[in-house]
Amino acid sequence: MIERVLENPAMPVEWGVNKPGMSASEALTPEQTEEAKHEWLRARDSAVDHVRKLQNFNVHKQVINRLLEPFMWHTVIVTATEWENFFKLRLAENAQPEIRTAAGLMRAAIDASTPASVSADAWHLPLVQDDERSIAIETLKMVSAARCARVSYLTHEGKRDIEKDIDLCEKLRADRHLSPFEHVASPASDSAFHANFRGWVQMRKEIEG
Repeated sequence: MIERVLENPAMPVEWGVNKPGMSASEALTPEQTEEAKHEWLRARDSAVDHVRKLQNFNVHKQVINRLLEPFMWHTVIVTATEWENFFKLRLAENAQPEIRTAAGLMRAAIDASTPASVSADAWHLPLVQDDERSIAIETLKMVSAARCARVSYLTHEGKRDIEKDIDLCEKLRADRHLSPFEHVASPASDSAFHANFRGWVQMRKEIEG
């Protein structure tokens, strides 16, 4: 985590002039922007220094990583059937610049994509790779849910390991950490809402049932 924030820190995409209200409308001058960036990176360096000192006290990473979060990039998996309101809010002129940038890229990706049909008895399986499609569907559902929890098809050791995926899935199910199971879904028999999906039923419903 320290290496990430030192080598590629997250930075504001816009540097606005302070004003009343929740969003800026005017940008700093180029000179002011450079000064602001320099100060931001000084704050990053200070956070890293404090994290290293806390490491010497043997403080767990779940605590000290909080100090690094403002300077870290985050990977997020989002699965949804309703997008209109999200784009209406997050592409608005007064939206936070960082989420507006992400929303713009999401909108462009959706517009450029060609949806793939899924038969009534099949499943949407995020992060399952093409060469794994011949594996039994119940196994692939578990693999997909575990990878959604990890936000990667690789393990934390940087390897693809189906057995570790299954172990993680079983642990998530046993501990009732069920949100990863919301990304794995099968077409419903109608176009009504099922939980927060329209026309799809989440794997989570199977587990809760």
